[in-house]
Amino acid sequence: MEHVIKAAVARGASDLHVKAGDVFRARIDGEFQPLTKRRLTPEQTKAIAMRLMPNEADRERIDSIRDFDCSWGAPGIGRFRVNILRQRSSFMIVMRAIPFDVPTVEKLGLPPIVSKIAEAERGLVVVTGPAGNGKSSTIAAMISQINATSNKHIVTLENPIEFLHRDVQSSVTQREVGVDTDGLAVGVRAALRQDADVIFVSELLDHDVVNAAMQAAEMGSLVISSMHTGDATSTISRIVSMFPPEEQELTRLRLADNLHAVVFQRLLPRADGEGRVPVVEVVVCTPEIRAVVKDRTRAGELQGLIEAGSEEHGMQSLDQHLRKLVEANVIAQETAVATARDPSVFEPPRKSRRTTKKKTTKST
Repeated sequence: MEHVIKAAVARGASDLHVKAGDVFRARIDGEFQPLTKRRLTPEQTKAIAMRLMPNEADRERIDSIRDFDCSWGAPGIGRFRVNILRQRSSFMIVMRAIPFDVPTVEKLGLPPIVSKIAEAERGLVVVTGPAGNGKSSTIAAMISQINATSNKHIVTLENPIEFLHRDVQSSVTQREVGVDTDGLAVGVRAALRQDADVIFVSELLDHDVVNAAMQAAEMGSLVISSMHTGDATSTISRIVSMFPPEEQELTRLRLADNLHAVVFQRLLPRADGEGRVPVVEVVVCTPEIRAVVKDRTRAGELQGLIEAGSEEHGMQSLDQHLRKLVEANVIAQETAVATARDPSVFEPPRKSRRTTKKKTTKST
C-alpha cells in the first residue's frame, strides 16, 4: 500500500481511491487514473482501512463504521486526510494528499490581493469553490503569512487537521473535531474565551457554524473559513439561505457589517499540459459592496462593482482573471470559454462586411 501511495504522490496525485473490487486509482492534474492492475479484495481493503485508523479503539469498531474521518501520515510518503466509507457492504477509502510544506501565496500563483486580505485585523473571510480545487492550500497560505508576519494567537478548528503549522511569530493552536473539541460551532465559541486573534473554521457547514463565525467577527476576531459555492457572488446568498426566513434580513445586515472578503477559485489545466493553475475571483467589501449585500434587490450590481474595483481595491471577476491567463498563454482559450461566466467575451470580433465597387474602364 505504502509503495503505491508513494508512487502516486511522486506523480503529483491530489487524491487516492482505494475500493474493494477495483484497482488503486488517483487524481493527477485533475484526471482520474488507474495506478495498478490487480483488483483489491474486500479483505485487503478492510486491512488498509485499519492500517490508516489512528488508534486501537477505532480499529476495534471497524465492523460498525459507516463513515469515518481521520488523518494519516508516514515519513518519506506524506500526510493525508482520510475518509473511510462503506459501499455495497464493503470498504472504500478516499485519501487527500496534504503537502508537508505549507505553501505560500506566491507559490500557489494567487493574486497579491490574497496576501493583503490576510492582513485584516477583523472580519469574515470566505474562501470558496468546488471540492478539490485548492481551497485548503489557499487558506493554509494565508494562515502561514499571518504566522510569519504578526504576533497573534491563531486557533484552527479542523476535521481533521490538515496542514501542520509551527509557531513562528504567532502562536498556532490546532484543534481537531472529535479529538480536541466536540464540534466547529462549539470550538469557535470556545476560541473567544481563548484570546484568539485569528480563527480558522474548516467549513461553514450550517446555521450554527455560520452564526458562531459571525459572532466571532463581531467581537473583533479575523475568521477565515471555506464553502462550496459556484462563484464569489453566490456565496452571499448561500450564507443568508442557511438562516430561517424570519432571520434572513438581520443576517444580511450582520453579513454586510462583518464580511471582509470572498475568494473563489478553480484549478484549470495549463496550456502547456504541465499541471493546473488557479483562476480566482476576489470580492473585497467596500462601502458600495456592503450596500449591495444589505439589499437583496441589488444583487445584480455586484458583478459590475467587482470589475470596477479591480484597480483601486485589487478585486477581480472570474472573467477578468480568465482573460489575463489567456493573454499570457497560461491557459487555452477553449478552457476559458468553458469556464467563463460570459463566454462571449472570448469570441473573436466579427469581421465587418465591406461592399466594394468594381472599377469599370471604358474602351476607346
